[in-house]
Amino acid sequence: MTILQLKYVIAIDEECSMRKAADRLYVSQPGLSSAIRDLEKELGIQIFERVHNGVVTTSAGASFIAYARNAVEQFEKVEEKYLNTKNDKPTFSVSMQHYTIAVNAFIETVKEYDLDEYQFSIKETQTSEVIEDVKNLKSEIGVIALSDFNKNTFKKIFADASLEFHELFTRNTYVYLRKDHPLAGRDELSLEELQDYPCMVFDQGDNTSFYYREEALATYDYKKIISTNERATSIELMLGLNGYAVGAAMLGDSLNSSDLTHIKLKEEENLTFGYILRKGVKLSEMGEKFVEKLEIFAQSNPQDA
Repeated sequence: MTILQLKYVIAIDEECSMRKAADRLYVSQPGLSSAIRDLEKELGIQIFERVHNGVVTTSAGASFIAYARNAVEQFEKVEEKYLNTKNDKPTFSVSMQHYTIAVNAFIETVKEYDLDEYQFSIKETQTSEVIEDVKNLKSEIGVIALSDFNKNTFKKIFADASLEFHELFTRNTYVYLRKDHPLAGRDELSLEELQDYPCMVFDQGDNTSFYYREEALATYDYKKIISTNERATSIELMLGLNGYAVGAAMLGDSLNSSDLTHIKLKEEENLTFGYILRKGVKLSEMGEKFVEKLEIFAQSNPQDA
């Protein structure tokens, strides 16, 4: 089996046609067909079924192609980093749940590198994708928070994915709402008092399990819930609908967060904020700088995480 054969099956799967895939790959159709037959024989499975107007991927083929895509992607990363001598730009990538503290640390990290050329990336995304990005080395660091409820579960998930969790700080549970909210100004609030207002949670895609929620008190039976996939939308909805959020995901110095306040929640559940790394992978200089900035923000103002 070769990387070239893996690229072949991916192209055929995407084109649903041997002819179109051959044209795209600049190879002859007989040569492409022969390569696929050899691969199917070696694997002992049928990857494609020939039909009158092209090919369709079998269930066994679909499973194989999922692995093939990951293998090709990793191979191309190696090519880009080590074989492309022209690509000497400093690079650094972070994936994170929806935390302003991580954005601020990223900003301060980039400021440290006054270079003509660099390639940095930061991605706010779902919990499972943060884990997958670091596991597959798409991102060097993943920023994530664990609750008392899901901490033990994620320890096992991290171990299975060959990841390490590094704790930054642990904080209590707060409610975030607009400063002129009908319940603002209180020293403490309960979820029962908030039940007539919508609670904002971050969408976790196909991972609907409570364990993947990044908010505290994920198992509480909220009367009204609005799911979003970004902080800006969540904040606008909180301001426009007298909504609220629970946990460490909302406040910061940007957007309209200055119009929000936080109040201690009677129902307590700790959130442990930290970052994940792939086991055995040494942090780059930029990765070390980012962690340093994270620790500074955590120590200086953890309540605005």
